[in-house]
Amino acid sequence: MERVDAQDRVLGVVSRREAVREGWLHRVGVVVCRDRQGRFLVHRRAEQLSRFPGHYELGVGGAAGVGESYEQAAARELSEELGARATVCLQFKFLNRSGLSPHWLGVCDAVLPEIVAPDRGEVAWHGWLTESELRRTLQQWTFTPDSQEIFARYLASQATQVDLRHW
Repeated sequence: MERVDAQDRVLGVVSRREAVREGWLHRVGVVVCRDRQGRFLVHRRAEQLSRFPGHYELGVGGAAGVGESYEQAAARELSEELGARATVCLQFKFLNRSGLSPHWLGVCDAVLPEIVAPDRGEVAWHGWLTESELRRTLQQWTFTPDSQEIFARYLASQATQVDLRHW
């Protein structure tokens, strides 16, 4: 993966293990999936995963490979974890300090018509929740550390886009 600086500029290539161990910034791409009714996809991570086993998660994603954009990383992870393909669009990025190590998190979104074949080694359960259901479950279920912030920032970005379209 690429080690990056506080402005998201590439400094060099490092291993994921090294980046996490040293606390070096790197890039992670996630996609917030919605269906045609506007519901959010939520999934529970498999119990055998080393990072946050059994936690619920809003975004599907992972570390960006060398030369890979946030959108490419998110689309690749969507295919690997859910067996789904969709047009993935970057909405925003932020310096995420929650989780195992700090990283730039590129949050994308996509409309997902269906889940084809979830990888049971990655995804133990998945379901579609309305915005109000998701707000409630974020308080009740154990989510990954960044899911709350992703959701809040995603809603704010969508509200800003709606406001801009009215100009």
